[in-house]
Amino acid sequence: MGSFSLMHWVIVLLVVMLLFGGGRISGLMGDVAKGIKSFKKGMADDEDDASAAKPATRIEGHRVPEQDAPSATTEEKTKA
Repeated sequence: MGSFSLMHWVIVLLVVMLLFGGGRISGLMGDVAKGIKSFKKGMADDEDDASAAKPATRIEGHRVPEQDAPSATTEEKTKA
């Protein structure tokens, strides 16, 4: 009553082949392979999109360091 023997698995495999046919099983396996490839491609595209995003150049509410700050024009200097 324990596990199935090799003969049991062969009979089960033959019944499955008779019910579904060899072509349908082959087609199903091909569809599974296409799905896996599509999934991997989608994951790679997501990583590319994340790495392609540019970091923020300015954070609102923070002071810009003097070396990165745009220099004031002469008009702005005379007004101040």
